[in-house]
Amino acid sequence: MATGRQLSTETAKLIDDMLQGNARALAKLITIVEEDDEEGYQVLRHISPSGKAHRVGVTGPPGAGKSTLVNRLTSFARQDGLRVGIICADPSSPFSRGAVLGDRVRMKQHYTDEGVHIRSMSTRGSLGGLPSTVHGVIKLMDASGKDLILVETVGVGQMELDVMENVDTVVVTLVPEAGDDVQAMKAGLMEIADIFAVNKADRSGAGSLVVEIQSMLNLVDRDNCWTIPVLATQAENNIGVGELYEQICHHRKTCVDSGILAERRARQRRSEFTAVLEKMVIQEFTKAISSDPRLSRYVSRMSEGKLSPYEAAEKIFSTLSQRESRNQELTQP
Repeated sequence: MATGRQLSTETAKLIDDMLQGNARALAKLITIVEEDDEEGYQVLRHISPSGKAHRVGVTGPPGAGKSTLVNRLTSFARQDGLRVGIICADPSSPFSRGAVLGDRVRMKQHYTDEGVHIRSMSTRGSLGGLPSTVHGVIKLMDASGKDLILVETVGVGQMELDVMENVDTVVVTLVPEAGDDVQAMKAGLMEIADIFAVNKADRSGAGSLVVEIQSMLNLVDRDNCWTIPVLATQAENNIGVGELYEQICHHRKTCVDSGILAERRARQRRSEFTAVLEKMVIQEFTKAISSDPRLSRYVSRMSEGKLSPYEAAEKIFSTLSQRESRNQELTQP
């Protein structure tokens, strides 16, 4: 990943248009960032998100009604005059790597609303419930002036923890039939949830699940400034969603007032820095290996089983470190 390349005139124009509220420019920039290449890197270097957008993750197992819940929450936000960005993570096609399931079909009422921008993103093999480029898309939506960004994860169960590294408030959505899932995901859920929503609460067992979650929460030490609410909702019938929206807003205020939001954003920046640095280092090492026959031989010997991956990596790292030391000695006066 080179760092000297400048933005093309066309891309710079897209950024200017996006900052003026152009939805088409935002969509094109999201596509560029999703490609996860040099141009997308340059776009993210040249935008300045305000950081004012409230980022809310809606996660939980498949079939929990996350999309319908996001749709209803969007309606409440629009009634408050908020500009909303929606990111829906969908499973990837094994052929095109595109999104298989377009959650936007559940949000048809917001298609023509200029205050709402909906984007489906394929996970492209990511196991954490979100695409690896989602942080960049969140930054674009923030920079474009969105007040609320709703991030719906793909629904992959207990491994779905990436959301906590990208949002301010995590809503874990469950359904009455998820009793066994709660036990299986207990540790992860307790770690990431800021609010629980037991959706499809008209079904049998909803009350028992609410009590079970509340009992589990009583056994977990959490920050005293926020008590995790467990709400019963029926997103399909728009029951309980207003209370959920109020709790989301309340959580935002609590995090701002207590300093938790600043801490979470700092942690997210550190996580993003590490990810970018790892990517840059891997790309530079890959480039060096492909251009140096000696290093390429280490890789070949590793592939043949003559060197372990650890030995090959150690030899390559040692060789490049020695080369860098010699270059520094030659450049010193």
